Amino acid sequence: MEDPRIVAERVLANVEHVIIGKTAEARMALVTLLCRGHLLIEDVPGVGKTMLARALAKSTGCGFSRIQFTPDLLPTDVTGVSIYQQGTGEFTFRPGPIMAQIVLADEVNRATPKTQSALLEAMEEHQVTVDGVTHKLPSPHMVMATQNPIEYEGTFPLPEAQLDRFLMRIHLGYPSATDEVLIMDAQQERHPIDALQQVISPAELVELQDAVGKIYVDPLVKQYIVSLVNATREHEAAYLGASPRGSLGLMRATQAYAMLDGRDFVEPDDVKALAYFVLGHRVIVSPSARVRDIDSAQIVEQVIERVAVPGVRARGGR
Repeated sequence: MEDPRIVAERVLANVEHVIIGKTAEARMALVTLLCRGHLLIEDVPGVGKTMLARALAKSTGCGFSRIQFTPDLLPTDVTGVSIYQQGTGEFTFRPGPIMAQIVLADEVNRATPKTQSALLEAMEEHQVTVDGVTHKLPSPHMVMATQNPIEYEGTFPLPEAQLDRFLMRIHLGYPSATDEVLIMDAQQERHPIDALQQVISPAELVELQDAVGKIYVDPLVKQYIVSLVNATREHEAAYLGASPRGSLGLMRATQAYAMLDGRDFVEPDDVKALAYFVLGHRVIVSPSARVRDIDSAQIVEQVIERVAVPGVRARGGR
């Protein structure tokens, strides 16, 4: 396979034909995909959350499905259902939309907790169990969930267990005035997603994911990650800090981030750059701190300031 960075940059450049002016956010989405993780996009309607998922799927040739979460959605509408066949007298499994390679869980917080929980096994164990039978999910597999942080009526907040299964949470935000004009120009005749071409195959994507695991992480950098995560648990404004899954997720994310930067090793600056994206949604702010307008972003920022960066040894000293 050619240089992983070149392949990954090709995907990123392709996605940017559709998602204009959001290079950093598109990069984070690609980092999540390369880590075999799941992504939570929290933002107002109309900023391109759905298009980001579709652009990633088309660029990588992955199968794509969309689940529109509503209060009346059932768990079997997500995972699939076993149907009795009169002719054979047997049950046949009809796969649900979660069985696609890239799944968009649109407005995930509009479904009931029972339906939301249908995602838990799929996101953590890459399988679904229906009527006692386990079905493996395809590889690669990624859930991209969206939610509107402004509208709370008729929504069910995601429980901590589900939030913890998302590797990253990002916010797209509004485009700049210049970028908004470019978006209008790009969509004047037709939407650029219709003309988007596949640039790598799903098999090449799996090779990229395998390459991420080979990026070297110095023991002192691992120690730094653990120190940051521990500091979120001990922070005075935190009701609940990040879990060990957060430590693992931050390490994996820094490996992919380093690979996209053309390096075969992780630096402490990678950890700092990704800390909020990976840990922010895992930190639950205490009620007393929330009254003082303290949020998870401030907690993670303070933790980064408080925890000393270790002196990283030379890579040869493993």
